[in-house]
Amino acid sequence: MSDRLPPGADSLHSPALLVFMGSVRRNIQSVIDAVGSSDAWRPHVKTTKMAPVFTAMLDAGIRHFKCATTRELEHLLGTIRNHGTDGCDILLAHHLHGPALERAAALAREDDAIRCATLVEDPSGPERVDTSLSLFVDVHTGMDRTGIPLGDIERMEVTIAACGDRFRGLHVYDGQFHGLDPDTRRRAAHATYGELLGVLRTLGIKGELVTSGTPTFRDAVAYTGFSEHEGLVHRVSPGTVVFNDLRSVEEQPDLELEHAACILSRVVSSPATGIITCDAGSKSIAAEAGNPCAIVEGMPGIEARSPSEEHLPLASGPGPAPDVGSLLLLIPRHVCPSVNLHERAVLVEDDGSWSIVPVDARAHDQLPVS
Repeated sequence: MSDRLPPGADSLHSPALLVFMGSVRRNIQSVIDAVGSSDAWRPHVKTTKMAPVFTAMLDAGIRHFKCATTRELEHLLGTIRNHGTDGCDILLAHHLHGPALERAAALAREDDAIRCATLVEDPSGPERVDTSLSLFVDVHTGMDRTGIPLGDIERMEVTIAACGDRFRGLHVYDGQFHGLDPDTRRRAAHATYGELLGVLRTLGIKGELVTSGTPTFRDAVAYTGFSEHEGLVHRVSPGTVVFNDLRSVEEQPDLELEHAACILSRVVSSPATGIITCDAGSKSIAAEAGNPCAIVEGMPGIEARSPSEEHLPLASGPGPAPDVGSLLLLIPRHVCPSVNLHERAVLVEDDGSWSIVPVDARAHDQLPVS
């Protein structure tokens, strides 16, 4: 059984999202150490989604952030204002259209002391984006999701020109290298970075280059070519590393991050010999990243099966199984969408004290905001 369950955990409803704030702070510092400085990191807040964790990043000296939704933008802006920190900026790294883009611009206009930007990928993009938002040109290097193909230098050049003095730099997400072994991933990433550096030199691009989520951020930091390009500031943008999950451990096995966000669950049934079932199904722990969707902390002999909506069956192994009613702490395979499933989180401090806070930046704005 996990030794991190806080006193009084049996009074909590389950399933519940637990966030261990000491682990959060230590993970933040570990990543800052890995990238060299707080200024070299533009964390994506898609994972963390709550003001106390945003505050912990600000306390650690982070001033540049990345988000994907208007709700994340809204609550990140509010946290920065409440923190009283100067010199912050936020990149909304999504191609928003319609009311969502209008909402982003309205939020950016509320406080011109916090610089906000978004992405464009064609010459018509800057015209449809309100001038309250500065612009990064989105480039793809093989992900085939959004952005200008790296080889389309002409389109890149005319799009940068269309941005005018609102141009901030390039945004490049190289998530296609997820799942490779570390040596193969680094060789592949560095080959791509070499091509990207050639484009930077050809077009004489200056400003900021934002690259790399959790799988490749240390590969990007290790690539020296970007730091040698005059007038370029390179920042990496992993976000999952703040909470850490099973996939992050697979991608970065030697980084030694702590599991800062877990799902509290209860054993609710023992339907057959060697099987127990807990109450954390796919509506409380993300299942899209494959099996096992979680492991049970402190119980290595227990193996998660495929979840249904409200249930997660567990193969209990040859040893004694936890009794019905027992509390379990589940470490998610993919923490980002797991956090998004919870309206509230239990923040646990190292001394065992805890409090309940809203996960304000979860989900999406659906209706017009007056």
